[in-house]
Amino acid sequence: MFKRIVCILLICSVSSVLIAAETAVRGSVEDVIEDIYRQLLEVGEVDYEELQEELMEFVVEPIDLNNTSESDLLRLRFLTPQQVDAILLYAYKHPFETLDELDLLPELQPYEVRNLKAFVTVKSKESDNRMYLQEVFHNAKHELIARVDVRNIERFENDPVYGQFKYKFNYQNRVQFGAGVSRNAGAPAKDMSYGAYIQLNDLAPHLHTIVAGNYQAFFGQGMVLNSGFHMGKSSYVLTAGNAPEGLKKYSSASRAALHGVGTTLEFGDITRLKTEISVLYGMTRSNDSAWKHTVGANLTFKHRRLKFGLTAVENVYSDSLQYYFEHAAYNQNYFRGDRQAVLGMNFRYNHGWFDLFGEVAAAQNQKWGVGTEVGCRFLPVSDVGLVVLYRYYSPTFDNTLGYGFSETSRINDEHGVYLGAEIKRLKDWRFEVYGDVFRFSAQKYGIKYAPSWGYDVMAQADWVPKHDWSMSWRLRAREKGRKGLYSFRYQFNWQSGGWKLRTEANANLKNDTTHTLTYGISAHQDIQYAFAKIPIVLQLRLQGFDVRNWDNRIYPATYGTGGRFYLNFRWRILPQLALYLRISETIYAKSWASQRDISQYRTDIHLLIRATF
Repeated sequence: MFKRIVCILLICSVSSVLIAAETAVRGSVEDVIEDIYRQLLEVGEVDYEELQEELMEFVVEPIDLNNTSESDLLRLRFLTPQQVDAILLYAYKHPFETLDELDLLPELQPYEVRNLKAFVTVKSKESDNRMYLQEVFHNAKHELIARVDVRNIERFENDPVYGQFKYKFNYQNRVQFGAGVSRNAGAPAKDMSYGAYIQLNDLAPHLHTIVAGNYQAFFGQGMVLNSGFHMGKSSYVLTAGNAPEGLKKYSSASRAALHGVGTTLEFGDITRLKTEISVLYGMTRSNDSAWKHTVGANLTFKHRRLKFGLTAVENVYSDSLQYYFEHAAYNQNYFRGDRQAVLGMNFRYNHGWFDLFGEVAAAQNQKWGVGTEVGCRFLPVSDVGLVVLYRYYSPTFDNTLGYGFSETSRINDEHGVYLGAEIKRLKDWRFEVYGDVFRFSAQKYGIKYAPSWGYDVMAQADWVPKHDWSMSWRLRAREKGRKGLYSFRYQFNWQSGGWKLRTEANANLKNDTTHTLTYGISAHQDIQYAFAKIPIVLQLRLQGFDVRNWDNRIYPATYGTGGRFYLNFRWRILPQLALYLRISETIYAKSWASQRDISQYRTDIHLLIRATF
């Protein structure tokens, strides 16, 4: 027995040395995902698990640049439609032979190429596209994920454990299957959540996609149907109003997915006229008592630079839809009833240096409501981009399964204009700026009068004089319903060898209707080291914060007065096996915790094991 243990340890040690270089690459991928997450985390919480799940799939089975689609590339989040078009056009005219050819595209900056290389690959354009059953199982990639979180131990003393187990099967992104089970802290065994999906792509001529189980659907700007991740305001200024379209399986633990079946058929060729027909059925939990059944269809025509689509959805509820605060003034224009029809028309016209897009929709409510989004992206030169987006949602327009570009969590009773610019002309500098003004005609949540208006302005500067260090500054001012929030962020990044340092400071000031000022301050230091001889990465964070009000929270949501530290441990035990461990401790000021009758301490432990084979 002792000899066996020694042999196992020796094998693990040798494997660790052999894959140390791979760990560095994997670590950089995870850093890229975290950076994308932080850039998106501008106006509220972003589902990190959903984002990580989607991007990690492209690490396990990278996107083939010579055999991909607009929708797949847009799922990387940081690419604009013009950049996606440039990649697809390059591959169409002369297929990629190496990833280094991405440097030849003037639409892509070096840092964007570096991020893109983490998720893509190059295969021969002439490779056999036929699929053989024996190859599906022989060459498929499998992934097992086991996760255990012990969350807020001091609060959930009896049962603080969250558990999750997933299995994924992927053959060249053409045959995908997955199943999972999860359990929330404190929940009995009967309340465990189960989910599964299957997605088949390009199985036969004209049969583009079949998806069943948990899946997402998105068409146009999402005003008629958007059950997935959507792009709002962020420092990715030019991606506003941008999202991948079509049907896609859903593997995250969130309840945002549809549960049912959908399919997409394709006819023709984009150089002449390409037609896509999608039909779907799905159901979702509308609230604690009602289920929503959705039947929908989309018809899309594509011809060279022009795309035109029609979408129709019928929502049928198992019970008349009601709200927890039924008589609150802010929700009187929300949809009520047990049946709703939503219709929409979307379009896009791309002419190289400008990209025109939009959608017009109508939703059945107490009276029919109308909503519209129209936008245009301008790229007069490769390193300067401008975007303008106009939106109008009438007071009676409300679609519980749709989402567009909006200041609030619902597309209802809003009128606004968004302007954004990205400048990368100056050496070592990158600037992003946007301004958004909006108006509400009726009362909104947290606003006690009507009509009301507001604005949101952000400016960010990134300085990258050298490859191993950079700095960024961001200013943001927001006002809504006579409540203002003004924030500042500074960030410094440095890396050398296996070391990486990140220093970040955040501060904000809030002014409410009573002219009472509250503030939030947070600063943290990240120290990361990747060992050269063994595939282990350690990351330590030390943070202090003083956030006086929930409205002053600093994302990821930090509230209260105190300090926090956490330790991340990543170990690629074998090429097919990785372990992630995070231990965090938050210590609140005793006076602050006693005023709110909560524990002064919060301990969280997260353990994840990922196996691929």
